[in-house]
Amino acid sequence: MFVKLTGMLFHLCQNGRMATRTRRPDRREEPLTRGRIVGAAVELLDQSGEGGLTFRALAERLATGPGAIYWHVSGKGELLGAAAQAVISDAVRAGSDGDATPEDAVRALALRVFDAIDVHPWLGTQLSVNPLRSPMLWFFESLGRQVRALGVPPEGEFTAASALLNYILGVAGQNAANARAHEPGADRDEFLATVAAGWAGLDPGEYPFTRSAAGRLREHDDREEFLAGLDLILAGITARLVPPAEPRT
Repeated sequence: MFVKLTGMLFHLCQNGRMATRTRRPDRREEPLTRGRIVGAAVELLDQSGEGGLTFRALAERLATGPGAIYWHVSGKGELLGAAAQAVISDAVRAGSDGDATPEDAVRALALRVFDAIDVHPWLGTQLSVNPLRSPMLWFFESLGRQVRALGVPPEGEFTAASALLNYILGVAGQNAANARAHEPGADRDEFLATVAAGWAGLDPGEYPFTRSAAGRLREHDDREEFLAGLDLILAGITARLVPPAEPRT
């Protein structure tokens, strides 16, 4: 027989002892904070992308209810922005070297952002979606300060900083997209070898350059190529926009 007692169902066993239903998992013991919510959101985004970030999944990960999360963030848009801000702020602020040249400072910043997007493939999209959000503003501000330190005149600062920003986000985002397009656990060397073989087999009359680049594709390092392209842009900024130093008299 079943007896209802204070809202819980108990089963009366034949030996007279009471057996309760399986208890629900214990709720979280740590206080729920915005920082914990954002950290869990970053983990979900890394694991499942933007589509996997739902308040239900987040509530399960944090052992709480969706209503408690809404107390700290208003919706998914705010949560995505906060997750991007948490990741990019670490990349922008980390490893600052006051003695570095402007060129070296730009390279170091670019590599940190490149690596951050490589680890968090969703980040590039979030940085580009809303240029008014603070993560993008921090990044743009950091680049702009180094452009100014290079000696670029005011009328060329926006162009130079924008060129750097677009290159860094474009290449890092494409690299991350390529990684996500592969099957989990796919071997990069095998993938590049397959693509390189396809390039090498193209019609030499229609694709002469692409065929000649097949070997380089097979052997290239993503980070080294990224830095090489960045150096081309920095060299162009210096040559085209920075006035030559006046000779000493």
